[in-house]
Order: sequence, then C-alpha cells, then structure tokens
Amino acid sequence: MQLLVNVDHVATLRNARGEGYPDPTEAAIVCEKAGATGIVFHLRKDRRHIKTEDVYQLKEAVKGDLDFEMAATDEMLTISKDVNPELVTLVPESREELTTEGGLDMETVFDDFRDRVFPAYEDTNIAISLFIDPNKKDIELAAEAWQ
Repeated sequence: MQLLVNVDHVATLRNARGEGYPDPTEAAIVCEKAGATGIVFHLRKDRRHIKTEDVYQLKEAVKGDLDFEMAATDEMLTISKDVNPELVTLVPESREELTTEGGLDMETVFDDFRDRVFPAYEDTNIAISLFIDPNKKDIELAAEAWQ
C-alpha cells in the first residue's frame, strides 16, 4: 500500500493569506519525510489552489511519485508533459465548484480522450488515471476508450 498526499489546500490557505506561506512544496517535503510515497496536486485552469510555479517546485523537490491532477485542456497537456510526473489524473473542472465534485462524464469526453488526450501521452512514460464516478456505464466507457 502507498500513501500519496494532496497538497492543494495548503496552497489554498497560502493564497487566502496573500503571503508566501504555508508553502505546498515545504508541505510535500514534510509529508515525504513522514512516510508518504508521493504527492498529489491539482493545477486548475483558474489557479485557485496550486500555481504554475508550484508545479515546477514540486517536481524538483518531490522524491516519490507525483500525481498531476488536471482538466484535459491543451494547456494542461503541455505543462504535464513538460513536468513529466509519474501520473496524470484527468478530472472534470467546473468554475463554480469549490473542489472537484464528481467524476468525468465518460460519454461526453470519450471521443476527445480517445482521439486527442490519450495519444498525446503515447511518447511518454506518464501513466494516466481517470477520475470517474463508480457507475457501470462510465467504467465500461473508460475501459473502452483505452482500446
């Protein structure tokens, strides 16, 4: 069993304070020293939690696995491929949500993921994870999209 710790809300607190602390990279280092095998972060389009510079600092500092949660936008595909984490987790994003509230609607994203997103990672060693709801239809579509 492995433990990956999400540091998004450390960044949320830093951003709310308008100061440089607490620092999500320092939090990640503490988590790894305490036994975490890796770190999770979500770089949102609106940068409300983690900022772009945090991503590169985390890549430099984290010794274990790095899980880059993101919407499947061209911008995020480019940044994730540049950062080269061990894993990207594709999640839905809504401007109104406080944090991710549900899984991907696989019926809606199926063609885009199969034709654009998955091929973008073919020349990398980055694993892909899908954040989906535990319903039969989305699970079946997720499995089919990989074929």
